[in-house]
Amino acid sequence: MTSRLPASEPRPRVALVCAASRGLGRASAEALARDGFQVAICARGAEALAETADAIERAGGEVLALPADVSRREDVERVIAATVARFGGLDVLVTNSGGPPSGRFLSFDDDTWKEAIDTLLLSVVRLCRAAVPQMQARGGGRIICITSISVKQPIEGLVLSNALRSAVTSLAKTLSIELAADNILVNCVAPGYTRTGRVVELSEQAAAREGTSAAAIEGRTIAKIPLGRMGDPKEFGEAVAFLASPAASYISGVTIPVDGGWTRGL
Repeated sequence: MTSRLPASEPRPRVALVCAASRGLGRASAEALARDGFQVAICARGAEALAETADAIERAGGEVLALPADVSRREDVERVIAATVARFGGLDVLVTNSGGPPSGRFLSFDDDTWKEAIDTLLLSVVRLCRAAVPQMQARGGGRIICITSISVKQPIEGLVLSNALRSAVTSLAKTLSIELAADNILVNCVAPGYTRTGRVVELSEQAAAREGTSAAAIEGRTIAKIPLGRMGDPKEFGEAVAFLASPAASYISGVTIPVDGGWTRGL
């Protein structure tokens, strides 16, 4: 009579979500933790990050909170290393960062552009550079870049975001081709007007420029959304969780808008 070895347990999947202390990043981390991922989260604000980690733990998730600024190369390298040290590897990277200042082209000098490039573009370059070898060692992975609907339809007054998030989209498309042989899928998720602190802040800034109220700006925005409302961050998090799931195993090199139909392009 031959003995049978017990089947090995599936290896836990590991995700790193950046700028996860609030808004879209937090919603993404919570959705991934719900789906069984061991989740590392990072953000600049240590207090808000700890609150997010506590919420994930209370919901039964396993989380590692790492205060960090993704615009700093040394912070990026430290976060990736700490994630791998704690969980043994990395399967999913969700790139994300705070939005740059709003304003028109002539209002920004070189220093502002350089800061925005570090935050929006070079952060993604450095995160991917550090994460890809870890995914190759695991036999594959997913890179999911949080961008903006400005990559599909530029938004007035957001020249920095319009330019640099489009650069991230081009980078992601290039990586989706280069890394396909390693079974690493690379996609972007482009949030539309979602009820986050960032959107509230932009409404207030626009109201100040135009001499009107933030409520009037918000009403004007909602009037352009076919679904007639702003999104909820949890709805965005579900899109990220889908791209990280086995159901999305044949999707790579695309940008998925989560915008209630706001984008008018095909």
